[in-house]
Amino acid sequence: MTATSIRLIAPSGYPHDRDAMTRGVARLHAAGCSVEGEDVLDRVEHRFAGDDAERVADLNRLAIRPSLPDIVLSVRGGYGATRLLEHIHYGALRERLAGSSTLLVGHSDFTAIQMALYVKCGLTTLGGPMLGPDFGAKVLNGLMWEHFWRAVSEPEPVARWQTPSPVELDVEGPLWGGNLAMLCSLLGTPYFPQIDGGILFIEDVGEPPFRIERLLYQLHLAGVLDRQRALVLGHFTHCRPHDYDNGYDVDAALAQVSAVARIPVVRGLPFGHEADKFTLPFAVPARLQVAEGQASLRFRGHPLLAWTVSRPDPGTLPQIP
Repeated sequence: MTATSIRLIAPSGYPHDRDAMTRGVARLHAAGCSVEGEDVLDRVEHRFAGDDAERVADLNRLAIRPSLPDIVLSVRGGYGATRLLEHIHYGALRERLAGSSTLLVGHSDFTAIQMALYVKCGLTTLGGPMLGPDFGAKVLNGLMWEHFWRAVSEPEPVARWQTPSPVELDVEGPLWGGNLAMLCSLLGTPYFPQIDGGILFIEDVGEPPFRIERLLYQLHLAGVLDRQRALVLGHFTHCRPHDYDNGYDVDAALAQVSAVARIPVVRGLPFGHEADKFTLPFAVPARLQVAEGQASLRFRGHPLLAWTVSRPDPGTLPQIP
């Protein structure tokens, strides 16, 4: 089996949980991958994984590498990617990466880079697991692990889940989205994609319910939601109400937005800041089907590894403390 080469990047927060990073590297090695760029795990500048120049260099150096890695993997989220957007060498990256099989993967704060690379370069990246919180979790999540390797090696993978949304739906359009706060933070900037007829998926973490509603209203009032075929809701982790909210919680916030949105809303997508997550490409053709509480999302046209991979079941990997 050909070894999958993985290059680590740290465009956002510093790796505060070093044990998780160590586990992640060890797990990828155990799965037959080669891992380079571990030096990014040692960088700390305030809350960031190095200063802006160091962090954006992780990306810009891809344009001048003599050989490209198979996967460019973000180590964690946090904050900091927005500071890099004006300094990314988009033209050089487009010339080097367009048409290649190199996969850029991450979620959370990485959503900002995904949007910018799509708008400025036309590059498709993957919203998916990161080194520390996912590959380095104390207990490796089987759904995350299995779907990741299928997504990077199969031309038309499918994600299936149970949904509480009482809708019947069969729509097609470009699949795009990511972290809700990051999406809204770039609305009105040159880095926000103009995607019509899309299937928009969102998630968030640590935001009180009223802020979740306010962010979704921003997309609604800006006309972004009206231009989509469907809105798919992922995890909203640690989004707890305060005493003042009097029982107004995330469910209430999402119900309000579902009532005013003029497009179908589908809930329960495993994606976001929890262990179970699918790997979803940014802005590729997709088909969303929902019937009788079952949802499926099929996509195609994303970059793939140059060979089909067969990775071990997570239960057979060595225990890594």
